This record gives sequence, C-alpha cells and structure tokens, in this order.
Amino acid sequence: MMNTAFRAWLAAAFSLSLVLGAAAQEKSNATVDAIFADLARPGSPGCALAVARGGKILYEKGYGLANLEENVPITPRTVFDIGSTSKQFAAASILLLEKQGQLSVNDDIRKYLPEIPDYGHKITILNLLNHTSGLRDYLALFEMAGINVDNVTTDNDALAVIARQKSLNFAPGSQWLYSNSGFFLLSIIVERVSGKNLREFAAANIFTPLGMAQTTYRNTHTQLVANRGLAYDPPAKDHPERGFTLDVSYFEQTGDGAVHTSVEDLLKWDENFYSAKIGGKEFLAEMQEPAKLNDGKALHYAKGLVVDSYRGLPAVSHGGSWGGYRAQLLRFPQQHFSVVCLCNLANAGPGDRALKVADIFLKSEFKEAKSKEKPDDDGAPPAKKPTLAVSADTLAQYTGDYASDELAATYTLAIESGKLVLRSIRPGNGFIQKKVQTELRPTGKEEFLADDLEATFTFERDTSGNVKGFSLSAERSSGIAFQKK
Repeated sequence: MMNTAFRAWLAAAFSLSLVLGAAAQEKSNATVDAIFADLARPGSPGCALAVARGGKILYEKGYGLANLEENVPITPRTVFDIGSTSKQFAAASILLLEKQGQLSVNDDIRKYLPEIPDYGHKITILNLLNHTSGLRDYLALFEMAGINVDNVTTDNDALAVIARQKSLNFAPGSQWLYSNSGFFLLSIIVERVSGKNLREFAAANIFTPLGMAQTTYRNTHTQLVANRGLAYDPPAKDHPERGFTLDVSYFEQTGDGAVHTSVEDLLKWDENFYSAKIGGKEFLAEMQEPAKLNDGKALHYAKGLVVDSYRGLPAVSHGGSWGGYRAQLLRFPQQHFSVVCLCNLANAGPGDRALKVADIFLKSEFKEAKSKEKPDDDGAPPAKKPTLAVSADTLAQYTGDYASDELAATYTLAIESGKLVLRSIRPGNGFIQKKVQTELRPTGKEEFLADDLEATFTFERDTSGNVKGFSLSAERSSGIAFQKK
C-alpha cells in the first residue's frame, strides 16, 4: 500500500503540474490576445476567434464590438457574413447532389442554365467549382456598370448580366481566374436541380445535420439574423475625425457568398472533414481534390478551398471579404488543428492573424521557419505606366457617350482641366448610380488607364479614323465592348 508520505508527495506533484499547466495556458492565451490588442480598444469593431484541436476548442474569444451604436461586444457566438469563405458550402451542395445521382460535375452548365450563351466551348460544372470557366466575374461587371453597392440586387440581376456577355476571358480549362460568377451560378443549379434554393438546401443537408444552429444563407436584404454583428470601414485617412462608417451589402445573391455564421458553428463544419458525417470520405476527398488545367497543370485551388502548405505543413483554407466583413478558416489536417477568425472591420486582416495564432500553437510542429515577406525584385512597388503626351485636339476626339449592351450601362467621357475624364456611369434598370469622377491617363496607342478603377480603356476607330468605341478591361473581366453614341 502507498504510504502517507508518498501520497502527500504525489498529491503535491499533481497540484504543481496543474498550476504549471494553467500558467503555461494563461501565457499562451495572453500571447494570442496580443495579436488582437489593436481591436480590443474601446469603440472599435473587431474579430471573433476560435482555435480547436482534435475536435475540442482550445481557446475562443471576442475582441471589439459587434455593434458600435449599441456598444454590443463580440463573442464567439456573434454571427458574421463570411463572404467568399461561403464558397465551400455551395461546392458541398453540388457534390451532395452528385452523390444523390441528380447531376455530374462533368455536365455542361447549359443543361441547367440555357440562358448562358454558347461560346463554342463546353463549360462544365467542374469548371465553375475550380474557377477555370473563363466566365467574367459578375461583381466586376456590376462595378463596371456603375451599380452602387447600396443597391438591392437579386439572382435575376446577376444572371442577366452574366448572360449578356458575348465572350469569355479565356477558353474553359485553359487558365485559372477567380470568378464569383461560377459560384453564383452553382446556386442557380442547386435550385433548378433540387427544387430548393441554396439557403433551404444547405440548411436541410448541411447546417441542420451538423447542429449549426447559428448558420444561414442570407438571401433577402430584409432577412433578420440573430446575433449578427454589423460591419464597418475604418476611418478615412483624409478625414479621421469621421470615425468608423457602416459597410453592409444589400445584394441578395448566394453561392459566391452570403453565409452568415459564428466561429463556433464553423468549427462544427470543420470537424466534418474528419468525421465525414456529411457526405462521407469520398465526398471529402472530392471537395479537397486540387484542380487541373487542360494541359494537366495542377493548381492549389480545389472546390471552394485553397489546398496548399504553410511552414512545411499541409494547410487547407479560404478567406472571405464582403462589405466590411472579413473571414478566414484555416485547417492543418495532419494536426487536426484549425483556426477560425471572423471580423467586422474591413482592414482587420483575419488571414494574417490566423497564421500568427497557428504560429503559437504549432510552434514545435512546423517543419520550416517562418518566411519573411519578399519585396518586389527591386524592393519597390511595380512601376506605374508613364503618362504619354497627347494633344488637346486628340483628347477631344475621345469625348462623348459610350454604351455597352453587355453591361446595360452608358459612360460619359469629357475634358476637364485639360484631361480626359470618366465623368459618369449610368446603369440601366433603375439602379442607384455609383459616383465616379476619374482621370483617364494616356499610356499607349489608343490606350488609357483609369488608375482609380484599375481599368484599361482601349479605343477603336473606324475606317475614316473616327473613334467608334472602346474595349474595357478590369480585374476578372476583360474585353467589354462599348460603342460611341
């Protein structure tokens, strides 16, 4: 039998181990809290954080305010719009329909979406899932059409602008280019195949079975969401005295975004990648299978997920950005370890913060040192195209109204203070016009750059030498045709 002295020593040793363990945990928590210290200041929006390993939450906390007007703090149960982090749920819905035998990812999308033009190339559902479709990004098209984010836009509006496009960015499968159009179209396919909209289908087949009671697709701008935090932009640099400003969207489309959830609920979904409760092992393998181009080149993008590595360890992730909301779900599958960071401040940077949290918890398990950020080759930002000298008479030739059938919008170009400017964009269909007043800099033969819009205008002339129109290219959408009125 154990003597009294030994029992006392053992009890003391056990107590000491508990104290030391608690002290180590407290130090670790304090190190994590320091990552979010800038958001914990009074009156600031912030982030919710949850860290899990082996299906158990190691640490969770809220930093900052969910609602500045009501002084409501963020908690691990605060609900955020997770933007593009939503894409994996649209992908999962499609794969579940495939598992049910209702479609194949190799199907031509025109089987379900006859509105989409025949571009002379087969576009498959798999192309949509992998961002290899070549379809122009409908959010970029909305932007170029001058549609203010304060508008209410619907599935019909998004489908119409995609269907009006007369060409692709590239042949399907030949390149990779992130396109919200593809994932929005997945939501339409889900509805047409299942008879349920994506909100209803995901609730029945994913959210409810996993106990994600705080998760929903917000597909109407009047829909109330319990415990939702509002989203904000930081104070403007030129007017810091104005403070934070509200930045929420009234767009009603789903698929490319629109999931509202909490960090705790996202961990329930994350755990399904180990338990396979929803879909099974084959479904999960297909979700995380990296895309390939037509030439066999493997990509780091799977189906709504980025499959890559960090510091020598395999990592699966996806960020999100919409309005003032920002999101990151980061998983290290070999360690059964995940970090979820959801924020309601546009410059919160949850991706970087999630990696810093992982650096703390997985410090001894990483196989590579943390790399330093690499500057450009010359240590400076990329060179800006120089402005060319163009005579006043030549600049005047570009002025006037230009209309695009693809955007259902009209641009007005004018001369102000000796410079060619885009004076206005007038969208059709009664949308609120986005304010615009930006210079077009001549940078090449018949080429002008709108630096504020990150857009290139390439003008065309008729056989008589008169300007007849231009081609507009911006991020994720190129070659939009405009004709001079």
